[in-house]
Amino acid sequence: MPTARVNGIDIAYVRSGAGPRLLFLGGSGQTLASSAPMVEPFASSFDVVVHDQRGLGDTSIPPGPYSMADYAADAAGLLDHLGWPSALVAGVSFGGMVAQELAVTWPHRVERLALLCTSPGGAGGSSFPLHELEALAPDERARRAVELLDTRFTPSWLEAHPDDRALAQFMAQRGSAPRSDDELRGMREQLAARSHHDVFERLHVITSPTLVACGRYDGIAPLENGSAIAGRISRAELRVYEGGHAFFAQDPAAFADVLAFLGGDPVHG
Repeated sequence: MPTARVNGIDIAYVRSGAGPRLLFLGGSGQTLASSAPMVEPFASSFDVVVHDQRGLGDTSIPPGPYSMADYAADAAGLLDHLGWPSALVAGVSFGGMVAQELAVTWPHRVERLALLCTSPGGAGGSSFPLHELEALAPDERARRAVELLDTRFTPSWLEAHPDDRALAQFMAQRGSAPRSDDELRGMREQLAARSHHDVFERLHVITSPTLVACGRYDGIAPLENGSAIAGRISRAELRVYEGGHAFFAQDPAAFADVLAFLGGDPVHG
C-alpha cells in the first residue's frame, strides 16, 4: 500500500479506476478497508484516491488534538503528493465536513463538490454529537445508533422492512468491530474534531458546482442541515433521498445521481 509523507505524518492511500481525478473522503471511523464497497462504484468512472485519515487505519496516529483544518490540510497535501492541482471531491458524513473545510480554504482546488449526509456546523446546524454515545450503556448505545441511522427505524418498522433490518444489522456489526487502543484514540480525536466543525459562515466562498445530497430520515445529519449548506453556496443543488444517514444504500437513485453530477451531467428527477 502506498504512503504519502504529508504534514509530518505518513498517510496510507489507495488509487483505483480511470477517468477524471476524484478525491473521496469517508465517514467517521472509516478506513480504506471499510470504505472499499462505497468507493468501488466511483472507480468505475473516475481515477479515485481515498486515504486513511490521520489516526485511523494504516495512517500515522500523531498526538492530538486534531482539528478539521488538520484533516483538510492532509487532503490537500495528498493532492500535492499526487501532483493534482485540483480534483473532483466527494465527501460522506465526516468526510463531507472535511470536504467543506477543504473547499472553503482552497476553493480553486475543487472542481465539483458532492456532499453526502453532512452538516455545516454553527448557525447552519451540527451533526449529532456521536461522541456522547460513548457514555451510554452498550444496549442503549446500540438502540440510539439505530434510531439515528434512520428516524423511522423503530422495532416495528424493522420487523416489517427486512432490507432496512439487514442494513441496521450491517451497520451495527461494522461499528462493533474490535479496535486497538491506538485506533480507539484516533477515533476519539476524530469525534472531538468533528464536534467543533463550523464552516457555515465561510461556505459562500465555494464557487464550484455542488451537489448536497441528504436522506429524508437522517437522524445524524438532518435534512435542514443540508438545506442550510445548499443555501450558502451559489452553485449548489439540494437533492433529498428516501432513506436515512445511509440513504445511498436505500435509494437506488442516489449513487446514479452522484456519479452523473461528478461526471458533469445534469441530475434529473
